[in-house]
Amino acid sequence: MKLNLDRKSLKFKIWLYFVLFAALLMGILWFLQIVFLDTYYEEMKISQTRKVANSIIDRYGEPNLVEYISTLSYKNDLFIHIESGDGTIIFSPAQNLVRPGIWGGDIYLAEMGVIKRNLIRSNQESVSTFLNDRRSGNRTLAYGAWMRDSEGERAAILYIFSPLFPTESTVEILSDQLKYVTLISLALAFALSLLISSRISRPIVKITKSASRLAEGNYGVTFEAGEYSEIIQLADTLNYTSRELAKTENLRRDLIANVSHDLRTPLTMVRSYAEMIRDLSGDNPEKRNAHLQVIIDEADRLNLLVGDLLTLSKMQSGVEELHIAKFCLRDTIQSVLNSYGILAEQEGYRFICQCDPDIIVTADEARIRQVLSNLVGNAVRYSTGENKEITIRGIKKGEAVRCEVSDRGQGIPEEELPHIWERYYRSSSNRSRNTAGTGLGLSIVKEILKMHRANFGVTSRLNEGSTFWFELPCS
Repeated sequence: MKLNLDRKSLKFKIWLYFVLFAALLMGILWFLQIVFLDTYYEEMKISQTRKVANSIIDRYGEPNLVEYISTLSYKNDLFIHIESGDGTIIFSPAQNLVRPGIWGGDIYLAEMGVIKRNLIRSNQESVSTFLNDRRSGNRTLAYGAWMRDSEGERAAILYIFSPLFPTESTVEILSDQLKYVTLISLALAFALSLLISSRISRPIVKITKSASRLAEGNYGVTFEAGEYSEIIQLADTLNYTSRELAKTENLRRDLIANVSHDLRTPLTMVRSYAEMIRDLSGDNPEKRNAHLQVIIDEADRLNLLVGDLLTLSKMQSGVEELHIAKFCLRDTIQSVLNSYGILAEQEGYRFICQCDPDIIVTADEARIRQVLSNLVGNAVRYSTGENKEITIRGIKKGEAVRCEVSDRGQGIPEEELPHIWERYYRSSSNRSRNTAGTGLGLSIVKEILKMHRANFGVTSRLNEGSTFWFELPCS
C-alpha cells in the first residue's frame, strides 16, 4: 500500500512543526542538564555561599550569632570560621574553639592564611577561589569577607569553605533518565501533533470539497464550520458567497428570460406589421401609416430596453463615472416635470413641486435627473383612477436634502417593499395605466444612488400611495 504523503499540506506542516518543537525542547534540556551542569552547579554554590556570608555579616554583633551560624553551616553543609584581625577565634566548628576542629577543618588552616593575604591585598570586601584536593580530586569553594563593627571598622574576617561534590554520577543518572523522558516526550508529541493536525485540517478539507462543488455550479452547497473561530468565519463567508451566487444565478436566469420575452414581443409585432404592410395595407395610406406607427413604437420600446440594459450594466460594472457638481435642485425637478406636461394636458395628471429655489445640492446632475425621471414615471404608472396627483418635495435637513416623490396610487404591499429594487420585479398591485416600462427603472435608481453613497428608501400603504425618497448633501 503506497502512502500518499503531501509535504505541502497543512496537516503535514502542523505535525512536522510540533514534532520539531518537541525535539528542540528535548535537545535544549539535554544540553543544559548534561553539558552545563558543572558550570551551573558552581555558579549556584557561589551564589549560595555569598548569600550565607551576607546574612552572617548583617547579624554580626547580635547575641544569637553563634547559634545562627551553627544552623546555617549544618543546613548548607558549609565550614564556617570567624576570627579577628589578630587571630582571635570568634567562631569555629570545634566545640573547644581550637583550630583542629570537626568537618576536617584542619585541612583548611593553611588556606585561611592565603585567603587573608588575598583579602588584604585586594582591598575588597570579599574574595573567593576554588581549592583542589590532591588526595580526593575534589574541589572546594573558599570564600573570605570582612566583617565590620558598628562604627564601620574592619573587626573580623569570615571564612566559608563549601565542598563541591563530583557531578559525574549525577550526570550519568540524568542521562539515563533523560533517555526515557525524551522517548516518551517525542512519542507523545508525535501522537498529539497528529491528532491536532487532523482536527484542524479536517474542516478545511471538507470546505475545499464543498468549494469544488460550488465551482461546478452547485450553489446550494453548505459549508461546515468546525470548531475554530477562523474556520467558522471562513465557512460563514463561503456560505454567504454561495447564497449570493445562487441569487445572482437566479437573477441571471430571470434576466435572460425577461429580456428574451421583452425582445420577442416587439420583434414579433414588427415582423407581423411589416408583413401586413407588404401583403394588405401597402396601397391603403391610412392603414399603412397606422401599421408603420406600431412598428415605430415597438422600435422605440426596443431602443429603450437596450438603453436601460446598457446603463444598468455600466453602473454595476463600475465603468460609469460620476461628474459631481453643485446645482439647484428645484431647477432640475422642474426640468423633469416639464417633460410630463403632455400627461397633465391630456390625462389630467397634476404635478406639484415643493422645493425652495435656494436649495443647492452636490451630485451628478444628469444622473439625479434620471433618478427623478424614473421615480416620476413609476408614480405615473401606479397612479390610477381619480388620484392622479404626484408631488416632488425638496426638504432641507441639516447638511442634507431629502427629496421625495409621492403618488396617491394603490400602494405596494409591505412584504413586497424589499424586492421592488430588483430587476424585472413587478408588484402584485400593478394595475397601472398602459404605459410601457422596461422593468429596470428602480434598479437603475438604486445603482445611481449607491454610486452617490446616498440613503434612499420607500414608504407605502395600500390604497393610499407610495413615497420614494433619497438624500443628497447640500451646500
